[in-house]
Amino acid sequence: MKRTFMVIAATCAAGSLALTNCTADGTPTALTIYSSKPQNPLLPAQTSDVGGAFVLDAVFRGLVRYNPDTAAPELSMAESIMSSDNTTWTIRLKARQTFQDGSPVTAASFVDAWNWAAYGPNGTQANYYFAQIKGYDALNPADPDGSGPREAPMPSVQTLSGLRVDSPTVFTVTLSTPQSSFAMAIGYNAFYPLPEVFYRDVEAFGKKPVGNGPFKIVAGDRNSGFTMQKWSGYQGPDQPKVARVTFKTYASDTAAYADLLAGNLDFMHQVSAAALVDDQYQRDLPRRFSHTPIGKIYLLTLPQYSSDFANDPDIGKAISLAIDRETITRTVFNGARTPATGWVSPIVQGYKAGACGEFCTFNPDLARQYLARSGFKGTFSYSYPADDPGNREAAEAICNSIKNALARACRAKPYVDYATMADDLNEKKMTSLFHRYWLMDYPSIANFLEPLYVTGASSNFGDFSDPQFDAMIRTANSQEDAAALLTYQRAEALLSQRMTVVPLWYAAQQSGWSKRLSNVTVTPFSTLDLSRVTIK
Repeated sequence: MKRTFMVIAATCAAGSLALTNCTADGTPTALTIYSSKPQNPLLPAQTSDVGGAFVLDAVFRGLVRYNPDTAAPELSMAESIMSSDNTTWTIRLKARQTFQDGSPVTAASFVDAWNWAAYGPNGTQANYYFAQIKGYDALNPADPDGSGPREAPMPSVQTLSGLRVDSPTVFTVTLSTPQSSFAMAIGYNAFYPLPEVFYRDVEAFGKKPVGNGPFKIVAGDRNSGFTMQKWSGYQGPDQPKVARVTFKTYASDTAAYADLLAGNLDFMHQVSAAALVDDQYQRDLPRRFSHTPIGKIYLLTLPQYSSDFANDPDIGKAISLAIDRETITRTVFNGARTPATGWVSPIVQGYKAGACGEFCTFNPDLARQYLARSGFKGTFSYSYPADDPGNREAAEAICNSIKNALARACRAKPYVDYATMADDLNEKKMTSLFHRYWLMDYPSIANFLEPLYVTGASSNFGDFSDPQFDAMIRTANSQEDAAALLTYQRAEALLSQRMTVVPLWYAAQQSGWSKRLSNVTVTPFSTLDLSRVTIK
């Protein structure tokens, strides 16, 4: 970690205002926030991890912003988003908005950014999010032999036929099929606008992005963290009350929590697992903690590209039945997690308890029957990133539960951080069971199903594929209200037949903050609301 960030977080000395973010009397003015190392350079369409998203959400604003209390979508850069058929959408921008380099935010700022993200050869993680827009297939030609040696042909076009700039502040989006949730989804960071400077040097932009949001990056990198200051050109209603923010990267939640108690860290979105025991964090941080339900679910995945697990649903069923969720959530998390009974968070409309059926109930006898029925003869290992609070304790408890129930060895395998593990996920190198969680991009049942389980979807790291599931999601996307929710629920129920992804627990978040902060609001997206928080 660079010394600069330690100084900013911990101390202020007379005569060092420029370096330490202090007032003239030596009082710290920079808000420091716990963060993990971003997996990738800070490009909106290449960021799907929490560490990168925390930074981008401070630097950029999209067409829609989600209410920090309810997660309901609200207009941000957009003046209006209109459609009469859920297929053709007219988007009108607010006038006189600019990027932090002074260039205007125009309709082309969105259209060009979306085209770049959707263009297959650019290889963005968010590519799949643009599949709903007409012309996507032309930008992403099919690979003629799947995972074989032949490569997909280069696209003959570079822009989506479903995007059209109508004026400097108006553009039209035409979808391939009706999408009732489109206006809600486009608040996700993949849909942020980009300035012209991005296309001149993508690599440089990823190190220090130029956004259109309330904060501007002034120092830092992916390894140590980023410092940003309030940008005076931001015109949105969610004006921040603090002048400077540092997202400080930690390799260990224990070290971060120690810094929080020492006053060297201002906000930790999730306190360490050790601090949850007997609600110790509440005694450590009197009147400086919160318990907030968030749109997050923890999962265990069996990679289907591994010959150990492919096309054998009995293995996943055995593992799921072998995990004592009640005991683990009580002993490791002191009841701060809730055993999952399906794949969708309870905080979104359409959640249905019990979607997992009998397979999310601890039953060692039945677990051993399914394991005997399967073709699996080896031992288990469970990979997890060590830089996220509670992961080590949970991984060891899961392995112990599997070992005791199935009489097979299980070893918890740590990665140093999520960024390192994500490289193996993206390159399909996982040979073990692996940990993951999903934090919603936008508040919809669709977002807990489509990106994770549709064939080839952006976050389908386990390589799950089911034509019936895919067809149900397509149908649900084109439906509205109750009919759509029912179809999504039917699709979710199909996941229990294959059990390639095992639901573990739903999350509420136990956040803590320093004595310096007031007006703290933790959002349903796990973040600190930077428009309200103040420094005493």
